[in-house]
Amino acid sequence: MTTSRKAVAQDIVIEKVQELFQCRVLWSEGRPCLEYDSEEELARISDYVSVNFDTELLDVFFTAIESLPAES
Repeated sequence: MTTSRKAVAQDIVIEKVQELFQCRVLWSEGRPCLEYDSEEELARISDYVSVNFDTELLDVFFTAIESLPAES
């Protein structure tokens, strides 16, 4: 017999990701969009969401975009 994890509210996943990683959550038309700094960071966030919440990153966030470099 297999057991499945209880569904976790999207807001909880977003809150934990913001606490643990250097990223921002932007909102577009009421949908969360993840802004990350590097491909390595995106991979770590994706792995964390998958392992800890048994869901895919894009099931939580509408989209994920890389941060633009700061202008000097």
